[in-house]
Amino acid sequence: MRSSKSTQRCRTGGRITVAKKKETKREIHFTDVTLRDGEQAVGVIFTRREKAQIATFLAFIGVTTVEAGFPALGPEEKDCVRAVMDADIRVRRNGKVGDPLEVYAFARARREDVIDAAECGVHGVVLSIAASDIQIERRFQRSREWVLEQVREAADEAVSRGLAFTLCAEDAARADLSFLGEFFRLGESLGARMVRYSDSLGTDGPFTTYSRVKHLAGQLSVPIEMHALNDFGMATGNVLAGIRAGAESVAASIGGLGERAGNSPLEEVVMALKYLHGADLPIDTTRFREVAEYVAGASRRAIPIWKAIIGTNVFAHESGIHADGILKNPENYEAFRPEAVGLERQMVIGKHSGSKVLIHKFADEFGVEMDGETASQVLERVRATAVELKRPLFDKELMLLYGEVTGKVKDWEHEPW
Repeated sequence: MRSSKSTQRCRTGGRITVAKKKETKREIHFTDVTLRDGEQAVGVIFTRREKAQIATFLAFIGVTTVEAGFPALGPEEKDCVRAVMDADIRVRRNGKVGDPLEVYAFARARREDVIDAAECGVHGVVLSIAASDIQIERRFQRSREWVLEQVREAADEAVSRGLAFTLCAEDAARADLSFLGEFFRLGESLGARMVRYSDSLGTDGPFTTYSRVKHLAGQLSVPIEMHALNDFGMATGNVLAGIRAGAESVAASIGGLGERAGNSPLEEVVMALKYLHGADLPIDTTRFREVAEYVAGASRRAIPIWKAIIGTNVFAHESGIHADGILKNPENYEAFRPEAVGLERQMVIGKHSGSKVLIHKFADEFGVEMDGETASQVLERVRATAVELKRPLFDKELMLLYGEVTGKVKDWEHEPW
């Protein structure tokens, strides 16, 4: 476990206890970046009202810190960030209203950006600048020394304006590890609340993430925050590896919304920590689907039905083997119950269904007891029809096929199927 300094620098309301085998419990902080990094996804724009509403939803489920926007973009963005501050949002934990939501703004490591953020009245600022040589030399045409000087000036401005700050190393995964350590130690000496390891291109893998973060954690007293992009589909895995290596905070977004392939999804990280690592989390996961639906509507980005944790297909069962297993005990094919994330179980009838689930569906949903022979005849027609239509069947279609087999078509003419 890291020194007590890290505990002092992280506000109690924003931490989550993680229990790992044979280790002392640690506490993990979450910063939601949906309002800033999420809005940087191509074509996504949140209105003032939407930003305030999303922040309210996040606080309601127990998230304690949000990155509300990038004030240096201009007056409209400042107005949106102020809207989040003006909403006077408080965090809800275990059914009780608690501390005010911590609102941070994003800023490049420039005095002007810090001033823009301060004008919005935020609690803190994320100071961000490239730490990899490829970006320092090709993007800025500058040196490492120039980067460190930019950090000093921006941090000085933040401190002088009473702003807490997180120092973010952009493209940390491709940065020289010794320079990255120097970069973060400078941030610590200047009073950073924590330092952010940002895998800006998603080029890290869990093994390299673990190794690099472990190395850095041994040099620092301030918490390390993981911010993983998903270009190679490993964002959640990289975040979990970072936490195992000693990171104490996660910057994530609802649904993984963000630039290019997006970020580590908040709901994935939380559920993985809770169900795979036994973490004690004061996050109301039962509202994940509800929050995700609002973000999807505001961003005009539909939630894929196959999306991990919050996609409707997570609890949709068609295959006869799987459906039979679910009927006997949901734990056979469900890692957690659908209610845990605000979803419902669906027993779908189609090409791959078996007779047992068909009999169950008719009895449970339609109040019709069907013997094995009838079920086999109906199932034969179900599979043929599903192949022809290239999809599972609707309830009304199932009833019609049942009627064709049994001759009881008229019994269903006035039912609401």
